Amino acid sequence: MKEISLDYRYLKAFMITARYLNFSKAAQELNIAQSAVSRQIKLLEESVGQQLIVRSSKKVLLTEKGQSLLKELASLEEKIQEIFFGHMNKTIKVGILHGLLETWFNDVMVDFSNQSLHQLNVEVSFLEDLNMKLHNGKYDIIFTTENIQSEIVSSLKLFEEKMVLISKSEINPKTAHEYPWIVYSEQDHLFQLYKKRSKKIIVVNSITTIQKLVKKGVGIAIVPDHTVDKDNLLNVYELKGQAKQHIHLSTLNFKTMPDYLKSLVEIIKKK
Repeated sequence: MKEISLDYRYLKAFMITARYLNFSKAAQELNIAQSAVSRQIKLLEESVGQQLIVRSSKKVLLTEKGQSLLKELASLEEKIQEIFFGHMNKTIKVGILHGLLETWFNDVMVDFSNQSLHQLNVEVSFLEDLNMKLHNGKYDIIFTTENIQSEIVSSLKLFEEKMVLISKSEINPKTAHEYPWIVYSEQDHLFQLYKKRSKKIIVVNSITTIQKLVKKGVGIAIVPDHTVDKDNLLNVYELKGQAKQHIHLSTLNFKTMPDYLKSLVEIIKKK
């Protein structure tokens, strides 16, 4: 197939002329001389190697190729309008840490569904994966513990996340290694805060399940304080010497944030 060297600036001159079937009206809309319109279309025809318009002193007609091109350009214009201005029922791609989805973000989704026509596509993943996919354009917005500030991405601090130790019965936090541990992963805070490890460790990557197991007396765990039900009768212990951790909202560096994202961010700011 022959490769066409196409100058897209000439397509607009052709499209408007083809709509009016009149060079004079096209020139008025484009605010250029009629001779310039004619020349741009001639250069377009030379680029594609096909005659698109039949000219006469009284009439302008489209060739078969000209009619086909006009149809495709009209379709392209509709698609471009949809991409940039079709803001109804937009799907927002959200990446989030598991614990945040199971607790805090549930209320956000409820409020958003009640207030917005847009849709949410929410995916749980790990910190590194969320960061990478945001930079690659796979997510519109992510929620993590990382404050990302780069040429492409920026973060907004939402709230402080304090980690607490929970147990069914009263324990001495200093001897946490004497109890079974229920951890989220190998990077769990129990491993970071205690040099002595428990002899029994259960790994469960669900904050909700971890708390259910603690309630049943299976073991102890460290979880974010905002995930703990205040009426669940668990013993909650504050952890000393722990670095502060914050939850951040991260998006691409938009000059002007799209309306569909702005509506979600405004709901989150009110939480």
